[in-house]
Amino acid sequence: MTPRSVLRYETWTLQPDREPDAEQVLYAMQCAVDGETSPSSEDFAEPQDWVLRHCGQNPSHHTYREIITRPWRAWRRT
Repeated sequence: MTPRSVLRYETWTLQPDREPDAEQVLYAMQCAVDGETSPSSEDFAEPQDWVLRHCGQNPSHHTYREIITRPWRAWRRT
């Protein structure tokens, strides 16, 4: 008797997690010049304020990256 393998293909779904117990979406900004990063916040206005303060203190820093941490969930379709 020889061993054999059984393959089963399944369909999975991936989407942002909007369940009541999901983690919060967090926003932050990072200066592309010096790599300094704002604190993360559920309110995007706080990282925006950080950018305005940072560029006020560093007038040559004009470029920033937005960092979004968004929870996702995957499940197998039946």
